[in-house]
Amino acid sequence: MKRPGTWLRSTAAFLAAVSLALPLTGCTTVHTTAPAAARTQAAAGAPAKFGTVDCRRAKCIALTFDAGPSENSARLLDILKEKQVPATFFLLGKRHIEKYPELVTRMAAEGHEVASHTWDHKILTEIKPAEIREELEKPDDAIEKLTGKRPTLMRPPQGRTNDTVHKISRELGLSEVLWSVTAKDYKTFDPKVIQQRVLKQSSRDGIILLHDLYPGTVPAVPGIIDALKERGYVFVTVPQLLAPGKAKPGTVYRP
Repeated sequence: MKRPGTWLRSTAAFLAAVSLALPLTGCTTVHTTAPAAARTQAAAGAPAKFGTVDCRRAKCIALTFDAGPSENSARLLDILKEKQVPATFFLLGKRHIEKYPELVTRMAAEGHEVASHTWDHKILTEIKPAEIREELEKPDDAIEKLTGKRPTLMRPPQGRTNDTVHKISRELGLSEVLWSVTAKDYKTFDPKVIQQRVLKQSSRDGIILLHDLYPGTVPAVPGIIDALKERGYVFVTVPQLLAPGKAKPGTVYRP
């Protein structure tokens, strides 16, 4: 059995190797919908549902975490509860949901949005349609079993997506969510650097990408939250960011 430090280093090396940025392979052009556009596309005459915040007026930003749950997730949830900040968690199935089912249940119970980052972090644009479907269905099945709610959002590994991924996502009732802010916390474990990178890139309607499995990330979160609140930001989940619009299956959202 691998020691925790060995697992952390191997996981970090794997995710760093695939470079969680926004590259797109080949000549594929990915059309994305901004949160503001999603809000204006809400059906005319439909009841306006915003949750606790109307992001048409408030200066909203969404905090998201990929590749959990991890051994650091419980502390992260404590911080979010203390700061009264909701987040969106894009979870991995293999070695994560499987290993920490109680944390998945807790995320949902405490009001966070629980979504999918695939089962095994395979690059969806490099595998066959049947494999794409399996990568998306397995974590959704596991999350629904634990929380009673089937995810409606997913984040493709590396942000890599194409028409085939859109089609399968649409069939499975999933919208794709990319990001506008990345601390590249797989390259540095220094909380101060992570905080500085997030604050430098943050803007209204932003979607912040972090990974709670790295040792520098969770310690950076309180400072990120406090600094952005001082700037007038209101933290929301991704669905709240789009409200009164609703995430449409097969659509890619990015600020």
